[in-house]
Amino acid sequence: QVQLVESGGGLVQAGDSLRISCAFSGGTFSNYAMAWFRQGPGRAREFVAAIRTSGTNTWYGNSVKGRFTISRDNAKNLAYLQMNSLKVEDTAIYYCAGGRAASYLHDEYDYWGQGTQVTVSS
Repeated sequence: QVQLVESGGGLVQAGDSLRISCAFSGGTFSNYAMAWFRQGPGRAREFVAAIRTSGTNTWYGNSVKGRFTISRDNAKNLAYLQMNSLKVEDTAIYYCAGGRAASYLHDEYDYWGQGTQVTVSS
């Protein structure tokens, strides 16, 4: 079955950059739109970014627009989230997800990773 595994999270300082990755296996990666969601302490799950199967179109949540970039490498079965100018409020568990089409709604995604913790300190 399809599996998604995030990696690359860690502890960084405000203003730093970090790239996290999502490895896909068990299916045809290029058939799945990919997305990133996050859930911070005491907060609801929040849409971060999404990318179409081809990687030609991307969407971002308002809180990360202009700072984060989602990308994918279909040859490597990898999706990425490049996070720049990190803020303390970006602290969250970041989850990658795969689905039939790109969406900002978490219910539209069929497969989820286990999450990777990103902690931003001041």
